[in-house]
Amino acid sequence: MSKELTFEAAINRLEEILKKLEAGDSPLAESLALFEEGVTLTNFCNKALDEAEQKVVQLTKDETGEVVESEFPAMKA
Repeated sequence: MSKELTFEAAINRLEEILKKLEAGDSPLAESLALFEEGVTLTNFCNKALDEAEQKVVQLTKDETGEVVESEFPAMKA
């Protein structure tokens, strides 16, 4: 996977792959290659989302009404 790949580019490629697979007119070998590429891109996107989630800071107000920064709570999978 290229380090130049962006999240947006990966999502666009996943959409292309999905359209090709849904069309159902690709030979089996090509369909399997597309599926494998899709899995790789999905893993890339999941990792990018996980990293972004770790960077998100949630703004909240404390008991005095002051805005404070706190870590974004981790979501349970």
